[in-house]
Amino acid sequence: MKIDQDIIQRVKVAGIFCLQFYKVVTGTLLSLFVPQACYEPISDGSDIVRSDEVVRICTLTQNFENNEIYHRLTLYWNSISFLCFIYCYVLELKRESWAIKYLDIDNDKPDNSLKEIIIQEPVLDKKMDRLNRLYFYGLSTTSVVYAINVLMMINVLYQDYHSMSTISCFISFTLLVQMKLYNSLSVAYQSVKNDKMMSAFMSEFVSFNVLDKDYILDKQNGPDNSNDSNDSNDSNESIVPKPTNNP
Repeated sequence: MKIDQDIIQRVKVAGIFCLQFYKVVTGTLLSLFVPQACYEPISDGSDIVRSDEVVRICTLTQNFENNEIYHRLTLYWNSISFLCFIYCYVLELKRESWAIKYLDIDNDKPDNSLKEIIIQEPVLDKKMDRLNRLYFYGLSTTSVVYAINVLMMINVLYQDYHSMSTISCFISFTLLVQMKLYNSLSVAYQSVKNDKMMSAFMSEFVSFNVLDKDYILDKQNGPDNSNDSNDSNDSNESIVPKPTNNP
């Protein structure tokens, strides 16, 4: 059985989204996932607690329940940054789903060929422009919010530094998110500037440059023609004679 190309593209997008979502969770909620220092009193097992303290890496629960004012403010801003990314992902998935449904990829044509084709479809052209603008504005706002998020987290690291793992995790988490933002902003900017639909999930950021074959076929047939075709197929099947066994 031949698998439809649209299904393959949707599965690929879903897989890449799951991987990127994990990176965004750890890269935005930094006050939870970056290792920080927690000071705990030393006990010898008896009821006597010594005045000395030992430094350990805070658990996720300890990071979440830290009631220090600046830490709470940073956590709240982490959450706002995370919600901004969720909004961008909703726009991104909606945009990608629309592109898979109405557009297609033809490697025999240049990436900018869609501009000349889609102008003949005013409804699709208007919808594409709207999706591209919303996507670009959403990413621009999210970039500003995330930059503030990183700056606020730097002060938390200064106060609750534990070891080099604190710095290494902070750098790796933020770099992954910054790469995601950079790639997505490049896609959004090029799509708005050059009036095209670039994919934010496909490898090498392929560009949808023609109309989808299924969309063209459905438009040519129309709902009435497709129903007539189905009725015709059913009637043809009903008049096929059954084989008989000759004695």
